[in-house]
Amino acid sequence: MTPIAAYSEEVIERLPAHLKQFIAPQNYEEYTPINQAVWRYVMRKNISYLKDVAHQSYIGGLKKTGVLVESIPNIYGMNRILKDIGWAAVAVDGFIPPNAFMEFQANKILVIASDIRQLEHIEYTPAPDIIHEASGHAPIIANPDYAEFLRRLGEIGAKAILSKYDIDLYEAVRKLSILKEAPGVKQKDIDAAELDVNVLQKQHEEYSEMAQIRNMQWWSVEYGLIGEMNNPKIYGAGLLSSIGESEWCMRDDVEKIPYSVDVAQVGFDITKPQPQLFVTPNFAYLMEVLEELANTLSIRKGGYKGLQKLIDSKAIGTVELSTGLQVSGVFTQMILNDDREVIYFKTDGPTALAYRDKELIGHGIKTHKDGYSSPLGMLKSVNLPIENMTPVDLKAYNLYDGQRLAFEFESGITVEGLNITGIRNVKGKIMLIQLKDCTVRYGKEVLFKPEFGVFDMAIGNNIVSAFAGAADSSSFPNLYAVSKTKTIKTKKKPKNIALEQLYQSVRSYRTTKRFSSSDLEKVFEILIKNHKTDWLLQIELLELAQDRSLILKIKKHLAEIVQNKPELGRLIESGIRLI
Repeated sequence: MTPIAAYSEEVIERLPAHLKQFIAPQNYEEYTPINQAVWRYVMRKNISYLKDVAHQSYIGGLKKTGVLVESIPNIYGMNRILKDIGWAAVAVDGFIPPNAFMEFQANKILVIASDIRQLEHIEYTPAPDIIHEASGHAPIIANPDYAEFLRRLGEIGAKAILSKYDIDLYEAVRKLSILKEAPGVKQKDIDAAELDVNVLQKQHEEYSEMAQIRNMQWWSVEYGLIGEMNNPKIYGAGLLSSIGESEWCMRDDVEKIPYSVDVAQVGFDITKPQPQLFVTPNFAYLMEVLEELANTLSIRKGGYKGLQKLIDSKAIGTVELSTGLQVSGVFTQMILNDDREVIYFKTDGPTALAYRDKELIGHGIKTHKDGYSSPLGMLKSVNLPIENMTPVDLKAYNLYDGQRLAFEFESGITVEGLNITGIRNVKGKIMLIQLKDCTVRYGKEVLFKPEFGVFDMAIGNNIVSAFAGAADSSSFPNLYAVSKTKTIKTKKKPKNIALEQLYQSVRSYRTTKRFSSSDLEKVFEILIKNHKTDWLLQIELLELAQDRSLILKIKKHLAEIVQNKPELGRLIESGIRLI
């Protein structure tokens, strides 16, 4: 195994199982000569234009991250260079769930959708593709301030709580992106998928925490501008990888707004050009704004609102108590007192307990396979929180091993049972008491019965943090569900194969520099006979042609294409200008 292959394997090996499931082989040999030509055209066009309007990190960043003009990058090759800046890249199959995407980013891993846009969508595609990921995201990562912002955004975003709406929108966007880039899909199917996305986007849902993070990412990482308000530069990957929108966005009628935490409340439509863009003065400022948003999220605020968001999400989440005990599972119920403080919470299904993001021995999902529940708060008529009690205090209140307990919380919840043992945190505070033959009541309602087994009572006055996902990533191997909507692989038609062979011939002529005018003439004649609407290969032929007669023939035929398809005029004109 080569050193870079070993590095790639090492990167993958250190990831938790729930992220590994999204990694797919790049299958470099599946890129066709047409794919390579699309990559080359976009890169030449982008570099020609972006060298003057992109952030100064862009051109140097392409070299630093192994992104070259002449061929689609191999992820192994990218890792050879990304390794030097502390990052890595992995291939995935299209869009992946939002939290998973963020968690990869938190691990300093660039997620690359290894498919590439069709020639018909050369200017822009809503689907994630290797042009967007490699030529858009990778170069700016070479800037240390930006790379740290990206990592920190992933770290916070991976913990942001989703709503069911977020999942529905993710699935709808994934389906649309797959259908738009799959050859031979009926237009009515694409229209139906686009309608589903539009309907969802027009639902004026209150933005979830994940939606706020997604908005912040969109208006910075994807569509961000940087520098002076009257002369900003491009750094967003969506702009750097779109040969259409990178030009369009600099027009005066696209409003430029100072970047602030307000972007978290500004939505977007992935199917249309953006009506406004946000300008940050520098990359360090992005971090300040991110911290401002993070201070409003449940991971830092906790409380009943954070727990309610987890309940509404219907997904695995975690609460951390004031003792540091972390409970991860699907939360389904809570009871509040008159002061809106959580006095009881419950999960259903597999649940794990942890401390400092490490699962407690004997408290994984096998032990708590049917759920978990516990009261919280102070004991009635006792001024000292249980978590702050010393061994002497515990004994004074009969809270010690082997003793039968019967006590009441201020909330009115009562607990009766035989104390088996307790678990303390590193500061000596007790954070878990195990009881058997235990009954827990709240008024007339029985919350726990002896026949349920051992009752592991969490100790903590309040919830200090609530976040999506598990405290210990190894507790839930299937933390994120893989979408059931798969990318579409179609069988090539003989005509497509023949066109690919023509592209390969021209690519070989250019790389070997071994060809004659008659070779080019022959390719051109076959092309206009069998594939007369294909314009990109004609541009590549024009680039190599020296014979004036052939040059005039190609230009004449390109003019005819523009006459029949005016929408191709700008692309063809740009291609000729590049030559």
